[in-house]
Amino acid sequence: MKIGFIGLGNLGVPIAENLVSNTKQLFVYNRTAHKAKPLIERGAVLCASVKELSSACDIVFSIVSNDQALKEITAGPEGIAANLKQGGIHVSISTVLPATANELAALHKEHGSEYIASPVMGRPEAARAGKLHYLVSGNEEAIEKVKPLLMQAGGIGVWPVGTKAELASVAKLCSNFLIASAIESMAEGIQLAKKSGLDAEVWMSMLTQTLLNSPVYINYSKILMQEVFEPAAFSLKLGLKDMNLVMQQAASVQAKMPFGAAIRQQLTTSMEKGFGEYDWTVVALELK
Repeated sequence: MKIGFIGLGNLGVPIAENLVSNTKQLFVYNRTAHKAKPLIERGAVLCASVKELSSACDIVFSIVSNDQALKEITAGPEGIAANLKQGGIHVSISTVLPATANELAALHKEHGSEYIASPVMGRPEAARAGKLHYLVSGNEEAIEKVKPLLMQAGGIGVWPVGTKAELASVAKLCSNFLIASAIESMAEGIQLAKKSGLDAEVWMSMLTQTLLNSPVYINYSKILMQEVFEPAAFSLKLGLKDMNLVMQQAASVQAKMPFGAAIRQQLTTSMEKGFGEYDWTVVALELK
């Protein structure tokens, strides 16, 4: 079974490194070819195009920045759907609109292959530590085939959420909304604590060992306390992209999200001030 990987960004690289280390073979493609160098050194095969990679593979993983990029590598005569082997599986790790997942799942069906939505929960350091969580939806048999590979790709958990391709995307957008909410609320709480004369580190240490003892609060509170917003593990521009998707999905199903709108505005303001490439925790600077 031949495996391909498309998209070597901050998170794509460690995921692909996990795969090549565990499977000992991997076809890779990235628009910026030099980013594949560490993978080639580990034995991966660099392909010159999406078409070349897809034609060689039974399973293709992709992680690209947005809906348009995913559509570009999937659709058309040069795309994954038209060139993947019959019965092949496209595992999309990207965070995209549910409607995009449904559209691409239907396209794969037309070409005799399967599309599995598998957006990932976790930052690059979690990928390197093998602590990623994959939300998956789509054909159940295809999910069972790719589960072992997702675990080899740095997964600590694979969470099926339904047979409709859109559902994993819904789960990811809802999850990212909660993370963004946690970042904003911690940033505001830390500011209030500091301005009120409270030792914020002592207070947050108590919380992250008791009521809020989870990776989101533990890891993000450290960044907020240290105010180290570069280099970005997850950039503000990507965070804003995801919050725009959240609000777009909310509008499409008529779900009220006043807090979501406020968070999007905070991200937008920081983006307008030139912080797009900073970690998305940089929204804390808006409170100063």
